[in-house]
Amino acid sequence: MNNYNDFELEQLESRMQEALNFIWDIAYESKTETLKLLEILRKLENLHQQIRDSFFQESLPNNRQALYALLKDIEAKGGWPYIYRVKLQELMEKMSRDEIEEIFPQSSQPPFSNQSEL
Repeated sequence: MNNYNDFELEQLESRMQEALNFIWDIAYESKTETLKLLEILRKLENLHQQIRDSFFQESLPNNRQALYALLKDIEAKGGWPYIYRVKLQELMEKMSRDEIEEIFPQSSQPPFSNQSEL
């Protein structure tokens, strides 16, 4: 695990904030265009996976002191990074029953519902 001085951390945070502001501006410009917003979320999720599976995994501590420092930082600064995925059921809850039946006319229930028929 690398140790950074305060100046390096400030530079990193500044560069990351610029990137986040840029992404936010793109999302704001697309705020009424669901497919564009979905693509932004897909790209962010992909980036998260790439960083986690390559650089982050390689940088994990290999001794108790470094592991303790990492866990302490995670606890102090808000936990483990996680990207939430909306479930199909949540999307369908926003639709009216008539809209769901229009999409899935052959059944009284949409596919993938939590209820099962016996």
